[in-house]
Order: sequence, then structure tokens, then C-alpha cells
Amino acid sequence: MPDRVYNVLFLCTGNTARSILAESILTKDGAGRFRAFSAGSRPKGVVNPFALTVLEKAGYPTEGFRSKGWEEFAAPGAPVMDFVFTVCDNAAGEACPVWPGQPMTAHWGIEDPAAVEGPDIRKEAAFVTALRFMKNRIAAFTALPMASIDKMALGNSLREIGRLDGASPLGGSK
Repeated sequence: MPDRVYNVLFLCTGNTARSILAESILTKDGAGRFRAFSAGSRPKGVVNPFALTVLEKAGYPTEGFRSKGWEEFAAPGAPVMDFVFTVCDNAAGEACPVWPGQPMTAHWGIEDPAAVEGPDIRKEAAFVTALRFMKNRIAAFTALPMASIDKMALGNSLREIGRLDGASPLGGSK
């Protein structure tokens, strides 16, 4: 059993795709060491069905996800976050709430699979790619020696994870 469970919030604008993928991946791959959450600055109120399809096919949990606003996690009584990651460029550029507990933050931008147009097979392929990039970032994150790394080194590592393959250029996603 881990000594400490870390709370992690993934932020995006609509909270329909990338942040949902990240929440699901960390929930499973974090192996009880992390509690994952997701939210959006302007939630759309629904989870993209391609996100759920791709998660299910990859063996990740799909139950209970909902598109919600980030203010839920800045309110009194909300879980105190240890880490907050923006996963879309729009959310990275917005003024975020003040998070209780001063969590570590980093930007892990990934191109928006929900912005892909065309046949369903092309849309699903975009979600598969986003899932792969997010899974790689989360694997790097969960491998960090949280208990033995100093805060500055941890911050540097978190920013480096955001530069792994699949990073979207700032301002390049919808």
C-alpha cells in the first residue's frame, strides 16, 4: 500500500476528451498511488463518445465520467490537489482558479482529437493517438520517485513530460 495517495487534476476547456482520457488512464495505471480527476473551464456537459469507445477498447475504465467545471475543485471541501495538468492549449492560457494547497502544475498539451473531422474511423484514430500520447506521459509521471525528489527537480520533470512526443504547439489546438 502506498504511503501517500496523490490527487491529480487534468484540465481542458470542454472536459469531453483529453482530460477524460487522462483521468481514466491515471485511475488504472496509477495503481492506487493517485486519485485522478478531470474538469474543464467551459465544460460541454457531455463526454465525447469516441473517448469512451477508445478507453473501453484499450481496457480502461469508462464508468462515471462526466463533463464538469473546474470550479468544483476550487470550492471549499473539494479534494486538495497535489498536481494540476492542463492538457489543451486553450486551458493552459486561461486564468485558472487559485487551487487550495498550491499544487504543482504543468502543461501537457495534446492535439484535440475531438476537432478532427471526417469519417468515424478517422475520428477514432485521432482518439487512439491522443490516448497513446497521454498514456506515455502518465507512464513517465507515475515512474517519478515522488517521495525522494525535491520540488524543483519534480517541477522540471513535469514540464519535460509535457514536451514528450505528441505535444501540441501552444495555441495550436481548438
